[in-house]
Amino acid sequence: MEFSSRMKNFRSAVFAMMKEKKEELLSRGRKVVDLSVGAPDMPPAPHIIEVLKREISDDKNYVYAISDLPELLDAAACWYKRRFGVELNPKTQISSLIGSQDGLAHISLTIVDPGDTVLVPDPGYPIFSAGPLLAGARIVTMPLKEEKGFLIDLDEIPSDVAAKAKFMIVSYPNNPVTAIAPPEFYRKLIDFAKEYDIIVLHDNAYCELTFDGYKAGSFLSFEGALEIGVEFNSLSKTYNMAGCRVGFALGNEEIIRNLKILKSNMDYGIFLPIQKAAIAALEGPQEYVKETALRYQKRRDILVDGLNSIGWKIRKPPATMFVWAPIPEGFSDSMEFTLFLLEKTGVAVTPGSSFGERGKRFVRIALVQPEEIIEEALALIKESNIF
Repeated sequence: MEFSSRMKNFRSAVFAMMKEKKEELLSRGRKVVDLSVGAPDMPPAPHIIEVLKREISDDKNYVYAISDLPELLDAAACWYKRRFGVELNPKTQISSLIGSQDGLAHISLTIVDPGDTVLVPDPGYPIFSAGPLLAGARIVTMPLKEEKGFLIDLDEIPSDVAAKAKFMIVSYPNNPVTAIAPPEFYRKLIDFAKEYDIIVLHDNAYCELTFDGYKAGSFLSFEGALEIGVEFNSLSKTYNMAGCRVGFALGNEEIIRNLKILKSNMDYGIFLPIQKAAIAALEGPQEYVKETALRYQKRRDILVDGLNSIGWKIRKPPATMFVWAPIPEGFSDSMEFTLFLLEKTGVAVTPGSSFGERGKRFVRIALVQPEEIIEEALALIKESNIF
């Protein structure tokens, strides 16, 4: 059999190796505490579940969805107006997505031709690169440096590269590095994009998971943003609806129009009961969203304070459901340390190298276990005497 040459760009070796190692430990009777995969462990709010239960009992909801319910797009527009002060036309400036990863995976097909240049962050969430690679794009990375607060330094992008770039992907609050961006960054970003005629794709999936009083904004709230870009948002983390696969692309009408055309040729829309549950999430009480963020903040404090007391010196992240931790001295890269940590303690984390070359000296720890399990992980690490 012969397969597409594009498949050479995709590897599952890191995650396959981690899964194999976890299964080996379990087969030996070892306990494994999994802090690797960023899958929310908390349920949606009760009122969301009740709507889903009711709607799946209606046999009329099992037809092809074909297109977004107008009520869903209206709910998304109202949420953006209420939350960010951004006015959007629900008919022309919003498209639902089967999870924001759906949009990030496919939007490249509407913008680039094979060989076109795109700019992606390093470290970066894997779909940021995988989507453009599927479209045959040439990837140029924008380094996220710790000494610069993991902000993209637009001045470091060579002018000849910027002149060729079709789009750039930006994401704050950021997965995996957990950084946030100040308003002046976005103003400079928009000026930069206009100067070089670059489309901006901004991933804002973690805008509600912020800590210590910080409140994230929206790229679209800045003057000029709607002229040059779109934002991706998701109900996965905000409302603990990860398995429901509901997200949105919002912003520039031309970009949204082309994305909708592409999607009309690729899928039949989101299952109607899930669309109605999403409406309940967006329009219903929002106290649960705040409680979710506070729960993650408490887990962050337990984990980071505990690791610092052991000797693993880590800064507290200002946002997201992750901790971005430097690996100890004496290890060559994050994969080596991740496997060592798993073998010695049974605690599974994600090697930073799986997010790009600049992640090789870090690991990502997901705050996806209850507080008592995190305490257990801390005890296992302390007992191992690694630090």
